[in-house]
Amino acid sequence: MIARKYLYLVALAKEKHFGRAAAACNVTPSTLSAAIRELEAELGVSLVERRQQFTALTPEGQCVLDHARRVIATASDLKQELAQQRGALTGVLRLGVIPTALTAVAALDAAFSRRHPQVTVQVLSLSTQDILRRLRNFELDGGVVYGGSGDADDLRLTPLWQENHVFITARDDLFPDRVSVGWREVADTALCLLTPDMQNRKIIDAQFARLGCRVTPQMETNSIISMLAHVGTGHWSSVLPRSVLEVIRTPVRVLELVDPALAWEIGLVTLARTPTPPLVAALLAEGRQPHALFGKTE
Repeated sequence: MIARKYLYLVALAKEKHFGRAAAACNVTPSTLSAAIRELEAELGVSLVERRQQFTALTPEGQCVLDHARRVIATASDLKQELAQQRGALTGVLRLGVIPTALTAVAALDAAFSRRHPQVTVQVLSLSTQDILRRLRNFELDGGVVYGGSGDADDLRLTPLWQENHVFITARDDLFPDRVSVGWREVADTALCLLTPDMQNRKIIDAQFARLGCRVTPQMETNSIISMLAHVGTGHWSSVLPRSVLEVIRTPVRVLELVDPALAWEIGLVTLARTPTPPLVAALLAEGRQPHALFGKTE
């Protein structure tokens, strides 16, 4: 439905290399390069800055790329509409999820798949910035992020669940016989936290800063699994969303974080498109179900 030369341009913009783009499209580099040149001749503009290798798209190339992405997305929407009219949704639902929500979102994915068994659900662990960028490039259908991250005119945020953070430790001598602990109390413990570029870490740092606490973790990682493994050694403790522990069971003590007790909203962010693509509409409908997610009540 879409001329291959436009698909080649999208691949080139993604891979930023003629050889890798050609491999992604299952063609030779010469075939891809010739198709790009043919597109330039057809449109009468230069699309690619060429030196020894791919450098960047020209401003005109970026304009063509933006239109190509929208056309490709529209063609995908049409296929979904036709499949829906034949009785069942098909295709691939591409979902980007912040690492701290990966365990909880499994409940949403399971509910969606039970209702739409012919759809393949693809879940990628991504930072908030990557999720928003890929949404705007039509490389994702939806993203699961912290609520404040979806505040933009071209985005739509659907609340999913309320998230609270807990303090976890494998040490019995740390806050013994306690079921809760204050944020200030944990500030001086040996902490393993996510890396500073991650939204969850930014939220935690901001909370400590509001309380006048300066926190320097002894260990940083961009992996929840790595964090839990390090806490499990007994040397480090951590602050993380309670929902992480709903599916991943670890031999740690879990203490409520109080003074203050806080909750953050997790939401499903999508592009504000009209009409809403069928796969996205189905995902939004599932996300609004009160039983779909951990921590969401009737």
